[in-house]
Amino acid sequence: MSDFEQATVSHVMTLPQLVLEESPLVPGMDVTILVTPDVADVIQAAKNSEVFASLRDARIGVVAQFGPTQRIPDGRLVVQLIPRVRAEVIERTQRDRVVYVSVMLRPDPQQPTEEEEELRRELLAALELWLPQFAPIGVALIERARAIRSPGALADLVGRAPQMPVETRERLLNALDVKERLHIAIDFVKEQISISRAREKIEEEIKSAAAKAQREYFLREQLKAIKKELGEDLGDPVEHYRQLVEQADLPDHVREQAEKELTRLAEIPPGSPETSIITTYLDWLVSMPWKKSTEDQLDLDNARRILDEDHYGLEEVKERIIEYLAIRKLKALKGEDSPTQGQILALVGPPGVGKTSLGQSIARALGRKFVRMSLGGLHDEAEIRGHRRTYIGAMPGRIAQGLRRAGSNNPVFMLDEIDKVGNDWRGDPSSALLEILDPAQNSHFHDNYLDVDLDLSKVLFIATANVLETIQPALRDRLEIIRIDGYTTSEKVKIAENHLIKRQLRENVLADGELVLPPETIEKIVLDYTREAGVRELERQIGKIARKVAAQKASNPNGFSPVVVTPDDLSTYLGKPTNRKDLIERLPVPGTCTGLAVTAIGGDVLTIEAVRVPGSGQLILTGQLGEVMQESAKIALTLARSVVQKLGINENPLNGYDIHVHFPEGAIPKDGPSAGVAITTALVSLLTGKVVIPKLAMTGEVTLQGRVLAVGGIKQKLMAAHRYGYDKVIIPAANEIDLDDLPQEILNELQIIKVSNIDEVLSIALELEPGLAKVAE
Repeated sequence: MSDFEQATVSHVMTLPQLVLEESPLVPGMDVTILVTPDVADVIQAAKNSEVFASLRDARIGVVAQFGPTQRIPDGRLVVQLIPRVRAEVIERTQRDRVVYVSVMLRPDPQQPTEEEEELRRELLAALELWLPQFAPIGVALIERARAIRSPGALADLVGRAPQMPVETRERLLNALDVKERLHIAIDFVKEQISISRAREKIEEEIKSAAAKAQREYFLREQLKAIKKELGEDLGDPVEHYRQLVEQADLPDHVREQAEKELTRLAEIPPGSPETSIITTYLDWLVSMPWKKSTEDQLDLDNARRILDEDHYGLEEVKERIIEYLAIRKLKALKGEDSPTQGQILALVGPPGVGKTSLGQSIARALGRKFVRMSLGGLHDEAEIRGHRRTYIGAMPGRIAQGLRRAGSNNPVFMLDEIDKVGNDWRGDPSSALLEILDPAQNSHFHDNYLDVDLDLSKVLFIATANVLETIQPALRDRLEIIRIDGYTTSEKVKIAENHLIKRQLRENVLADGELVLPPETIEKIVLDYTREAGVRELERQIGKIARKVAAQKASNPNGFSPVVVTPDDLSTYLGKPTNRKDLIERLPVPGTCTGLAVTAIGGDVLTIEAVRVPGSGQLILTGQLGEVMQESAKIALTLARSVVQKLGINENPLNGYDIHVHFPEGAIPKDGPSAGVAITTALVSLLTGKVVIPKLAMTGEVTLQGRVLAVGGIKQKLMAAHRYGYDKVIIPAANEIDLDDLPQEILNELQIIKVSNIDEVLSIALELEPGLAKVAE
């Protein structure tokens, strides 16, 4: 049989098998093979020069014909093999040294379907995009492809491409279904188009980069020539930076690092991207204040004067700074110049009490530079330690940047909001701060970018925080805590007179005397328009008045006369009072009581409400309470039940009822054990029907035996009670030691009652007969 195009699937032939070792053949893929003994045996066994060519043990192969045999220059014989049609193996037998196979021919259908015709057009379009790059042969291949009308034959034409992997050609051969074969061919051609486009893009980028580098080189040479004509020639950049390094007063280990970088700079070719990296690094090295220090002003009287000028009160902080200066002065008198150890101060207090501005005053009193670094929301440890130079856009950490800005190695460095440092997958900045804030380690602080040790031992670090609980314990252990708990009313009046009014007059372009706020007016602003531990809101209210006066002055500059604002005028300037009188004017009903708490903004009052409703004896708690506070409420309920049973009011006060305890301002999270006394008092008030005496607040942890235990934050809580207008406060007797640093104004105006057990609390708050409510003997 020679006319393969007329063959059908019913044709079965028995032919010798020619085993292909490397790659399968597809119809139309003519090849020349070396005549080895095995091939010679197959040629001898073939009738009409027809064989079955396939990979060893393959199910699908091609029926092929042998062409003429030729001798190549080295004397060996080669023969042309011309594949004609696919065939599928039915049976294999071996005779002598030749394997014979019975195969069924698998020619393509004579009439293609519409879908096959559509796929043929798609494959042809893809070939027209891919083949032109192989000019001039690509043009001839396109013309040949256009002449092929059989979809299967066009797919087989793609199978002859030398770029096609063996696995893909084998899949193409095994695809007896024409549609499947076309899809394989289309996918292969599209992949080659993508590869070609990517290669072209890369080549274009390489050409563009080379052209850019060449253009930059010529521009630099022209710039050098221009500068030389103008007398501004900087010469060799290596020599320029070598001079900078020699002129800079660098420590030995830094100079050694700079010399290494200069050697690298001299070895790289001009215009290399590495040049800018090295020169930027050298700029940082020579500009850091390695040995530059400011001289401390050790005049203690002058330091006191500066601190008193800038801040009213805050005696503990001022005294600590004076102590630091005194020690420095004694060391100077002895001729010692070693840094003072243990000088990491932490100012802890609510917002608006002057923590940040106090750092500036300390720097002024010491005669040092001042640097502030905000840590609020900081998550990336590299912000502290710097980025390694292998990263694009790498920079030193903010500690090194701060020293460079200050221009000295002994500034006052304020770490603001240290309690708000976060951590995530980028690292924990608190861990980096451990080394910075440890006087035993910070003389060798390693910045990742500078890659040399920084001496931070001369820096006076001052941290600020609102609360201590969120600071990492190991970091908190390195801090010398100084609390600034807020100001009394009289202190706020003094601060306003000495500082706030003057600042607002300047900001609102008013001269001294054009706005007068008498002390009684300031006091009314404090009491009726602000409820805060600091003075930030007070300054806002003064600024509001100043702006209105400035508007009057701008409207009538010639006829303007000084304005004196009396307490009765405040409603005109500030509107209605905004203080929380509802916290004091509590409804005279059983089940309500006032506790005291400490938050991030200072001390605060805590209203507690309890009601009894029909139910199944459950305790319902609302107000966004933490686990500790929920446990305190459960203890308080058990204690309250014991009290009312002892009083003989009700053997089982929860029989058929639920107790609901609510803490208003439910959007604010609350936790801690210090509300135990207040919750117990509210529950006993509810169950006995007695009302808590007015203007009484309380704090303290309570036990099941009725003992009242000490709690923290007594000073902040008492200042909050005074601020909100309470005149009596119950505190644990164990907290009496905390009253030593309380302002005398509060001690005079606030009745502080110290108790040891719940019996004393209830006899005062509910006026129960002493001894009846006693639980623990």
